[in-house]
Amino acid sequence: MAKGEADGWPGVLHREGRTLMRLPEAPETTGLGPRAKGSNSVFHNPAMAGSRTRSVLLLRHAIEEGLLGDGAIYALDGLSATGLRARRWLNELPPDLAERMRVTIIDLSPDALAWATGSHEEFPPTQDCGRLSSVEGDLRSVVLESGRHWVDLDPYGSPVPFIDAVIQSLARSSVVEVSATDTAALTGSSGRPLLRRYGARVRTDRLAHDSGLRVLLAMVARTAARHDRAIEPLLSVWDSHHLRVSARVVRSVEAANGVESYLGWRVHAPMEEEVGASMASGLHHGTSLGQLPMSCLLPLDYPLDRNDPRVSGPLWVGAMGEASAMSSMTAERAIGICGPPTIEDDPVGWTERDFELERRRVARSVRNICEEAGVIDAHHHIVVDDLAAWLGVGAPPSPRRMVEALREAGHRAGLTHYGRPSFRTDSPWEDIADAARSLQPPM
Repeated sequence: MAKGEADGWPGVLHREGRTLMRLPEAPETTGLGPRAKGSNSVFHNPAMAGSRTRSVLLLRHAIEEGLLGDGAIYALDGLSATGLRARRWLNELPPDLAERMRVTIIDLSPDALAWATGSHEEFPPTQDCGRLSSVEGDLRSVVLESGRHWVDLDPYGSPVPFIDAVIQSLARSSVVEVSATDTAALTGSSGRPLLRRYGARVRTDRLAHDSGLRVLLAMVARTAARHDRAIEPLLSVWDSHHLRVSARVVRSVEAANGVESYLGWRVHAPMEEEVGASMASGLHHGTSLGQLPMSCLLPLDYPLDRNDPRVSGPLWVGAMGEASAMSSMTAERAIGICGPPTIEDDPVGWTERDFELERRRVARSVRNICEEAGVIDAHHHIVVDDLAAWLGVGAPPSPRRMVEALREAGHRAGLTHYGRPSFRTDSPWEDIADAARSLQPPM
């Protein structure tokens, strides 16, 4: 279907990052976007803008670091809807990188593909770099036609029905990005769907989204292992209504055989023997049992009652990201790559303030990711509201001041890109407690 056959063309002009597109109607600019996928024949959710920005940045990092080889890069934007994510790859990567891209967008809706290809024809990438093709059909059948270096899976709901086919489609060294909007399941609020889809349980506390990300990583890792592959997480993010993990996938029978060494449990209010086992497994910092932590991670083979309400898992207990990938996501770099420069007589009608607001949104999408990179391998993820209640101190301590105090004590610590004020650290638990009490004395 050509753009002239798209129902309602030319619709309205819209910009995200540095990329222009046409939509049948103006998108919602507040909240979480459309309430249901069926609210419009061409599904577009502005709340995923930050996810798309991070995808551009991560793709650039992967290419520059040689993770995708040195030839043509075959990428797929599965369930693409408007195709905006793929078009931002081509439009916002530097021309010398974009020209290596061979991008396919897939969707069941011919109208969505018509709007996507129409926007691409009207607003092609700078210097017309890279190639974009479209396929109407079911991702699960189309994806297996050839190996892919980069696959983005962004379904409306759970990625579980698609992940097996996606993993099978990947080249020997590749990257997969997986979104999940079944957040209620992954964070334990809907326990039965969580158990049915992911084979896990999650305690509904303030770390539920972190646990949900770890459950999602465990699902991807186990699926990869069934196909003699292993994952290396690059980035894991909770952003408004969805969870998203990005991982390098490598073909290795030996690494796939070791998948269970990266799986385990999170236990709230652990007992002494559980903390001791966590220390012995290298999943807990420190050597003292004098003060017990709020939670700890345990290996998969630790004997636990899975029905214990303190327990979350099975979940990923390894690092949830890769330091160099996350370090590349600075606000300055994000604005330089994805932030739109001000345009006089802008066709969208944006003012200078509108452009500045978009640049701020781009910067906000990577908030604290660079700082968190230095401690992404640390096992303590501390939500300061929980810390105050656990220790019986006054108001929750400032996460920034906690980070500074722990660094002064010689430990690694950093703020997190998380929906609640929190930090990560490799500090022993007693030093975390001492720092909190020094900042907020006991009540």
